[in-house]
Amino acid sequence: MAADLRSLLDAGSLVVAPFVVDALQALVARQAGARAVYVTGFGTAATHGHPDLGIIGLDEIVANARRVAAAVDVPVVADADTGYGDVRRTVEAHVAAGVAAVHLEDQVWPKRCGFFDGKQVVPAADHERVVRDAVDAARGTGLLVIARTDALEPHGWDEVVDRVRRYRDAGADLCFVDGLRGRADAEACAERLPDVPLVYNGLLPAAEVEALGFRLMLAIASMLRTFDDLRRTMAALVADGALDVDPGLLHELASAVGYDG
Repeated sequence: MAADLRSLLDAGSLVVAPFVVDALQALVARQAGARAVYVTGFGTAATHGHPDLGIIGLDEIVANARRVAAAVDVPVVADADTGYGDVRRTVEAHVAAGVAAVHLEDQVWPKRCGFFDGKQVVPAADHERVVRDAVDAARGTGLLVIARTDALEPHGWDEVVDRVRRYRDAGADLCFVDGLRGRADAEACAERLPDVPLVYNGLLPAAEVEALGFRLMLAIASMLRTFDDLRRTMAALVADGALDVDPGLLHELASAVGYDG
């Protein structure tokens, strides 16, 4: 799958990886035509009933990524947070799980969701070493290493650019500036780093993201829409005691996970 992801990225068109929180969502995404999926750390924490504040660890993250990777025949990109203290072990665990790429961020642990205020980042040199160690641990496995920086909100663009270039020089296959809050931020990112293969995480349409030159899009809209639909469904069920649904959906759901009886 790592080789497949590299081929997709080399083909030149934007690779859109919907956020998924479990194997069922990954299967539905694949059946809809997704060429890759993204196992979100935020979403994985949420499925454990926790916010994305470093409460769950490597074992929970990798177990979920393994289930997703086993369920679909497309590359899986996984959120590996800050590396959980031993980035070599983290890389090895994700390789064993069948993941195609991981991203590693430069936040102080315990981390926060990239769109939340109050983030702090470690010294750039510290994360540069993390990236180098991850690249070394991934050598020969095909795993792509994505270096993420969360420096935009606390430190601004000059610091972001310096960090991205350092992480790219350390061997990162792609770089990911998280916390882009709209089109202006996405444009600034693309303009300041035109020679770096970039990852986008946000709500812009894929066509706009591709036009800006990003290579990989982690499509958070899928997670947000799923949550909104779930919330509305539960509210309607509690209010009315029943929902108007097609009984045939039961068979479609069973078929989606491989039941053909």
